[in-house]
Amino acid sequence: MHSKYRRAAAAAGMIVTVAALAACSSGTPSDDSSSAAADLTIGSVDLAAAGCPATIVIQTDWNPEAEHGHLYEMFGDDYTVDADKKSVSGPLMSAGEYTGVNLEVRAGGPAIGFSTVSSQMYQDDSITLGYVTTDEAIQLSGTTPTTAVFAPLDKSPIMVMWDPDTYKSVSDVTDLSDQLKASGGVWRYFADSAYMAYLIGSGQVDESVTDSSYDGTPANFVAADGKDVQQGFASAEPYQYENEVTDWGKKVDYSLVADAGYSVYASAVSVRNDDLAGLSDCLKAFVPVMQQAEVDYFAEPATANSLILDLVDQYDTGWVYSQGLADYSVKTMIDQELVSNGGNDTLGDFDADRLSELFDTALPIFTDGGAEITSGLTVDDIYTNDFIDDSIGLK
Repeated sequence: MHSKYRRAAAAAGMIVTVAALAACSSGTPSDDSSSAAADLTIGSVDLAAAGCPATIVIQTDWNPEAEHGHLYEMFGDDYTVDADKKSVSGPLMSAGEYTGVNLEVRAGGPAIGFSTVSSQMYQDDSITLGYVTTDEAIQLSGTTPTTAVFAPLDKSPIMVMWDPDTYKSVSDVTDLSDQLKASGGVWRYFADSAYMAYLIGSGQVDESVTDSSYDGTPANFVAADGKDVQQGFASAEPYQYENEVTDWGKKVDYSLVADAGYSVYASAVSVRNDDLAGLSDCLKAFVPVMQQAEVDYFAEPATANSLILDLVDQYDTGWVYSQGLADYSVKTMIDQELVSNGGNDTLGDFDADRLSELFDTALPIFTDGGAEITSGLTVDDIYTNDFIDDSIGLK
């Protein structure tokens, strides 16, 4: 389970060092799904006529999981799994109808040598779209510039968790910091996480209680017997630590980093900047398909989750994902409004004021950290709502 948290660090703004560049070599879309689509009739959405590639390739940021459910919702019964390449492909479906093109979804994390998705997109031009968190788009704008076009997660699942038996009443992260200082405990997190630089710089967390040695494993948290706290994903660890980390086996409480003011759009579906104009007609047709797929997934997640669980087994990367965790993740994403319509009736759009605040917060953090930022970068350079269908939202 521990490798997942490399993704958490990347989503928080960490530049991941790629140890094995060979694992990130260019690929080509799978042709295996072509025969499956040959006898299908195109439905009400014709992505081929909209100028989309014959195969839309989407690079994810991790192994298959419920946070990616909207992607797997777009597969029908006919799909092909390439366990070696850690990808699945097949006719791209929308509300049960064929769209005239195929879809290929590629796993990230260990499948791409823990590279950032944006760097993978620039190494492999067969990738159409990829998951890039919005602060990462700022940080890497000078080397691998991307524009976000769809936000499957309205609120980032990154959180800090603690033992409620030790810290019985925590009002916010500042209160947690104060209690850690009194107890001698530490807040363990991934080194170079931008959110922690924000929390320290804004005075919400005392730097003396922070520990950047977190390696993604539960061992130190368990060994501290409740004294220390730890970063994680709200849609995963609370279930895992209670039900699957046998040495812990009890509830944890948590607080979302987004609620402390560092509110990124995690895993935003993004395009290389140079491809944006050429793909505009395609994106105008395809982004609403992704919006509807997410609505359909959360209305009935069972089929897509079955595919997710099967892919995890076939990819065999060491990532463990259970039915219980998938069910918990779906419920938590809705209950905690990690997936929501935000401040309007539309799913998947970006809030301009929120992104402007994030931009103003994150830019100096990355500049001070030595990141190569595009000269003259503005918040409008990292996202667009131009392709969003305002009428599609969760009911």
